[in-house]
Amino acid sequence: MDKSCYPVWAARGARRLAAAACLAAIAVQPAHAADAPAWPAAGKSIRIVVPFPAGSGSDSLARMLAAKVAEQTGAAVVIDNKPGASTVIGAQEVARAQPDGYTLLYTIVVTHTQNPHLYKKLPYDPFKDFTPVLQVVRSATVLVAAKDTPFNTTQEMLAYAKANPGKLNYASYSPGSTSHLNGEILKMRTGTDIVHIPYKGTADASQALLAGNVQIYFDGTATAVQNAKAGKVKVLGPATDKRLAVMPDMPTLEEQGIAGLNIVGWQGLFAPGGVTPELAERIATVFRNALETPGISQTIESQGNEVSGAGPAEYAEIVRRDYERWGEVIQRAGLSLD
Repeated sequence: MDKSCYPVWAARGARRLAAAACLAAIAVQPAHAADAPAWPAAGKSIRIVVPFPAGSGSDSLARMLAAKVAEQTGAAVVIDNKPGASTVIGAQEVARAQPDGYTLLYTIVVTHTQNPHLYKKLPYDPFKDFTPVLQVVRSATVLVAAKDTPFNTTQEMLAYAKANPGKLNYASYSPGSTSHLNGEILKMRTGTDIVHIPYKGTADASQALLAGNVQIYFDGTATAVQNAKAGKVKVLGPATDKRLAVMPDMPTLEEQGIAGLNIVGWQGLFAPGGVTPELAERIATVFRNALETPGISQTIESQGNEVSGAGPAEYAEIVRRDYERWGEVIQRAGLSLD
């Protein structure tokens, strides 16, 4: 028994009370301590399914986390890329896995909050088939314009769009993605006629903007900042709930008068449905320890993103809230990918 339960300065009666309190506390605590699983167990490997190609932004961060978890725990951690179908292929793989904590999904907001509204039939249920474990990163998209466009600010862009209906194009990295949905919010909130041009992946969409094939694009923060510093694009504003640390003087699009462009994206870790709360907490702790190491946290922040670390209960609330918010946007826009 922990000797700290018995203060040396306590009177005999007080010591009895302290001892009783300690015994009561110990009687309650084993429900968590004794039941907390040893994870990862010796000799077990951890498989992280990433529903994106190797080398993509999400894949790179997942690999950094995997390497640090392996270093800290001694377990083998394997990244398994299963790209395609707007994360559906990788997601269904994890949804069908055993809920033992050794098959995990590292994905973005689209899988659980957008796809369920975009597809009439999904091979997974976003809530029953998954256990939220850890929100790793809060991310953002930034509205940027090609360098040769005849406008330099958001208000000038809107004036141009209204004076030239149907002539302004915006890129997205895939239909139904955050970059697409933010474009639809922009159109709905400003009453502008802007044409959506979908691409296959962030690299293609960014290249189309740099080449002048499209005029505007809701790009990831890291790429937007990098291209802006190089003079390749014009930054119009972040679609965030607060100003970005990497561009503190740039007002958000909501500050600039466009309501609704403030839904923050994220990346995070999920286990299959049916994982116990104790195991989910244990997995979250292991990956949070990796996330908070300086090398990883500094990389995330340097890209203009924010380290989260929200655990299972809080993450589940975030997923449910964003599911409802994106659902409203998708329904109002009348979007479907079936």
